[in-house]
Amino acid sequence: MNNNIKFLKKELCIKTSGQFLYEITNKINDWLIKENIHQGHLVVFILHTSASLIIQENASQDVLEDINKFFSKLVPENNYLYTHTIEGIDDMPAHIKSLLTQTSITIPIQNNQMHLGTWQGIFLFEHRKSSFDRKIILSFIGNIINQKEK
Repeated sequence: MNNNIKFLKKELCIKTSGQFLYEITNKINDWLIKENIHQGHLVVFILHTSASLIIQENASQDVLEDINKFFSKLVPENNYLYTHTIEGIDDMPAHIKSLLTQTSITIPIQNNQMHLGTWQGIFLFEHRKSSFDRKIILSFIGNIINQKEK
């Protein structure tokens, strides 16, 4: 196997349609397969301050709904609580929800796949009510299998 370290970068655009958790695991896996990524580290980074990234259970839709409900109660949409209200009732709460979660996740890559737990998936957590095109950057550093080595 080629022991040269490589760096790859990709931008994903994910269309959201309201406050929810959108699983992006398969989109990331598709890119790993396409690029013949073998072993290293992948950083997933979202280019927004009103959406975030989380690793969460992907086996039960109920978990995702409960998380969304919890965050809605934890950070209420009430303009009387906030100074920043010009972009809508959901904007400042979206910034706070993003602050409480993550804008980037680092995932080990081993044997051409993300090394995740059995029920783990990667989710874009949309905190706004409207539809958005969210940009996510995938940055990989590690070993890539050349076509000749397969």
